[in-house]
Amino acid sequence: MSSPDLLQRSLAAVWHPCTQMKQHEALPLVAITRGEGPWLHDADGRRLLDGISSWWVNLFGHCNPRINAALRDQLERLEHVMLAGFTHEPVVALSERLAALTGHRLGHAFYASDGASATEIALKMSAHYWRNLGRPEKSRFVSLAGSYHGETVGALAVTDVAIFRDAYAPLVRAGSIVPTPDARLAEPGESAADVARRAAAQLEVHLADHHHETAALIVEPLVQGAAGMVMYDEEYLRLARALCDRYEVLLIADEIAVGCGRTGSFFACAQAGIWPDFICLSKGISGGYLPLSLVLTTDHIYAAFYDDATVRGFLHSHSYTGNPLACRAALATLDIFEQDDVLNANRQRADKLGKALQARFGDHPAVRHLRQRGMIAAFDIDTPERGFSGRFFSAALDHGVLLRPIGNTIYFMPPYVLDDALIAHLVDGAGAALDEVLA
Repeated sequence: MSSPDLLQRSLAAVWHPCTQMKQHEALPLVAITRGEGPWLHDADGRRLLDGISSWWVNLFGHCNPRINAALRDQLERLEHVMLAGFTHEPVVALSERLAALTGHRLGHAFYASDGASATEIALKMSAHYWRNLGRPEKSRFVSLAGSYHGETVGALAVTDVAIFRDAYAPLVRAGSIVPTPDARLAEPGESAADVARRAAAQLEVHLADHHHETAALIVEPLVQGAAGMVMYDEEYLRLARALCDRYEVLLIADEIAVGCGRTGSFFACAQAGIWPDFICLSKGISGGYLPLSLVLTTDHIYAAFYDDATVRGFLHSHSYTGNPLACRAALATLDIFEQDDVLNANRQRADKLGKALQARFGDHPAVRHLRQRGMIAAFDIDTPERGFSGRFFSAALDHGVLLRPIGNTIYFMPPYVLDDALIAHLVDGAGAALDEVLA
């Protein structure tokens, strides 16, 4: 099948996500035929370095032999069974290993399929927790300015990105928004930690007035992804944890994008030395192979649902909850973390990536706020031209790299397999594309 034929068939039959389909009259779809390691191959014969891990999910390269082998083995054993009233080895083993990674502070895992579903679970579970404790008035939520936690109706209540939220505002029970600790907001003489303390003080003002009706605060730890890779100091997490404890508000850590080693530690919250009441995981947990999400929570919260009365149970379900294939992919992913000492290797990899970006873009006249947290790097482009994102995306493809800016923010979230040559290709391709677009 030729590329034009496949593109026309897709446009005729597929409604693509997060897309104004009419724009594909001018910006053609890219037909991918296969993946290998960090590379994607398109139908026109181009080889593209996947600089954004295919929407932040692919950790160890496409068609990874170890994950492939685990899935082949699981296919011959069990492809799926309902998790209501049944169980199986992959879901039990995965739950045990994730609990161990939290030091058994969060010892129970509830499964779903995608990140927004995990957000929904955490929100419902936190409000239901207070209801079971006889405090049903604690049913509202707080999130950060610019936050993104998914696009289902419940998740939109704590998402502060207008293009996702506004069209569905009549359907949404909006939560409260408090200031972001975005380090770029530093006043002259302020550090990132100062900005974090200032934002936490504003959080305290809100909680002091509204804690009686607030079930939970939800945050993306350290990096707010869809807001444009907003990065902030870990001091905010420490202060937010203390404030939630003081005002009896649960803390939800949305680690869907920033977990699984992306920011430098397996769980981003660990860098602040705190643990939330809930951790939401998805994206990288299955290595980028299969839809899987989960919510980890504490024994204390689990105990509030453990009762003879069915109505006090957490009555939420998905047909593919705890799918054995997806769980087996996640177990293979955790095996790679352990066997390859990935977190330590990533520290060296991130250091080399940061130095390469600094050398190429640190003095670029159009670049603002070059920043990095682990295997996430980003900078903002100072340009008045509209349509920068689409033009840069197309130019980057022509230079052999897949990079998809968020507005005027170019970001890098590559798989954890980059060597020196791949880093050079990624940075050189981005630099050539930027120069071409701004020329």
